[in-house]
Amino acid sequence: MNRSDRLYALREQLRRAGPAGRTAGRLAEVFEVSVRTIKRDISTLQHGGFPVWARPGPGGGYVVDAAATLPPVNFTDAEISGLAAAVAAHRGQPFDSYARAALVKALSVMDARAQERATVLNNRVWIDRTDTASDARTRRAIEEALHEQRVLVVHYRDRHDKQTTRRVDPVLLARTRGEWYLVGYCRTREALRWFRLDRFTAAHCTTEPAAKIPAAAVGAPPATAKAIAEF
Repeated sequence: MNRSDRLYALREQLRRAGPAGRTAGRLAEVFEVSVRTIKRDISTLQHGGFPVWARPGPGGGYVVDAAATLPPVNFTDAEISGLAAAVAAHRGQPFDSYARAALVKALSVMDARAQERATVLNNRVWIDRTDTASDARTRRAIEEALHEQRVLVVHYRDRHDKQTTRRVDPVLLARTRGEWYLVGYCRTREALRWFRLDRFTAAHCTTEPAAKIPAAAVGAPPATAKAIAEF
């Protein structure tokens, strides 16, 4: 998640918290950044006129003026629980932070009664996550490279446990057979390659524009696969 998106999501997280507020530590955990980064973001929001203030003392945190809340929209408690279940099942996977930010936005504009009903229903939905979440920094680099269409430098461990460093033009993310893959043009191999995300040991997004390769260049997806826009 880039800083602009994080600042917006941070505002919605604080709105949702209401008079209870949120501590810097809790916010840092939600957005997978340091406490120092959260404090810097809060300062930016304050200088921009957002009515958030720090409540001192034990259990204190950041609180938003009630006048800053947004009007409700037409989300039912069941719709919110459906979103929450999908987001929870996707925790630690590509674009997870964006999904959580969207859920926060939806919750923030619900009235108190609808939020309460959604919370009751959410407590009746359990998610047993047995998969391993990818490293947050690596995940953010992949998301940024795909979103901004920039060259990604990856440190990759292949199936023979050999470590290599590749420069990749990202094309698409794919989940198949229980694994996430980044499909991209590998400049080392000069060909399209499927890179399993759990084999990335590190990655960073460069400022170099990636080659514009259409998703169709990867070939037809399996019969059971669809782009998320089609669900």
